[in-house]
Amino acid sequence: MTVIDPHADLVTLLRAVVDIESVSGNEAVLADQVEALLRACDHLTVDRLGNTVIARTNLGHSERVVIAGHLDTVPVADNLPSWVEESPEGLRIFGRGTVDMKGGVAVALKCAVEIAAPNRDLTWIFYDCEEVDSARNGLVHVARDRPDLLAGDFAVLMEPTSAGIEGGCQGSCRFSIRTMGVAAHSARSWRGHNAIHDLAPVLARITEFDAREIEVDGLLYREGLNAVAISGGIAGNVVPDVAEVQVNYRFAPEKSAEDAERLMREHFSGWELVFDDMAPGARPGLDRPAAAAFVAAVGAEPRAKYGWTDVARFTSLGIPAVNYGPGDPNKAHADDESCPASDLTACHTVLTRWLCD
Repeated sequence: MTVIDPHADLVTLLRAVVDIESVSGNEAVLADQVEALLRACDHLTVDRLGNTVIARTNLGHSERVVIAGHLDTVPVADNLPSWVEESPEGLRIFGRGTVDMKGGVAVALKCAVEIAAPNRDLTWIFYDCEEVDSARNGLVHVARDRPDLLAGDFAVLMEPTSAGIEGGCQGSCRFSIRTMGVAAHSARSWRGHNAIHDLAPVLARITEFDAREIEVDGLLYREGLNAVAISGGIAGNVVPDVAEVQVNYRFAPEKSAEDAERLMREHFSGWELVFDDMAPGARPGLDRPAAAAFVAAVGAEPRAKYGWTDVARFTSLGIPAVNYGPGDPNKAHADDESCPASDLTACHTVLTRWLCD
């Protein structure tokens, strides 16, 4: 059985974390090892809820920072166990989860064990079921059952960002618009009414949308409205009587979920919208002292996060958050998923500098 040694070099540590397969719902073995390693640290108080492990310092500092990473991965695709390859850019570690997001977990685990006297109190969270239905997400369960364990002034979610800061995240909503027609034989189409044809003005309304760039807390977010699925028709010789388009709206975090829904209903006035999913965005909160210190430690300009991440869950609790972790997010979930060793080193160096200087 693979055994994790948090004192090993970062490449060895990451490979050990990766080689413990933890597809969503199967995190118990990895969570067991993480819990054991953290309970062995005298400077940490450890709680476990299901397969989510939470370790905290309680040093009486005036500021508390939460650093979180999920233990689960998407299904394996012939990419375990891990392996390493040399490239002109340096060593890379390949395998499921190296980017999303066991690279971040490895860095966080090493820092949690090594940093016994941080300059601010810390909460380390290693949680389960991020890659699947929201109802199973470990952070959701902790927020419901033990919200006190999530308390903090600022949070860092160690999602892959190529070791750069991505502040907050976009909001996202998905809704459907259905059109109704009258079925008929396509040879006598004038006797029916084509529901698919009635989607044409809906699609036109989508392309007419003014997808703006909106500045929030100094970061520039770009909005987007897209048709992401379309359905209708039952046979090649039948005029369809029902058609439906699914639409995804990505919105800047200056809007609430209510704002986004109201805007979409106004933009598509005349049609009935059925909302299937709504995920509010997250402001980056870069005006907070802990955030400013973190930006200084990274030494690079933050950029907006395009996409939705669990930073939004912290924002809903009043905790501003950023994404920061090793690995190129474009490699997440890829069969050739791989993380550069240099990103691991960079993230470890930054967290140590931020939490110890």
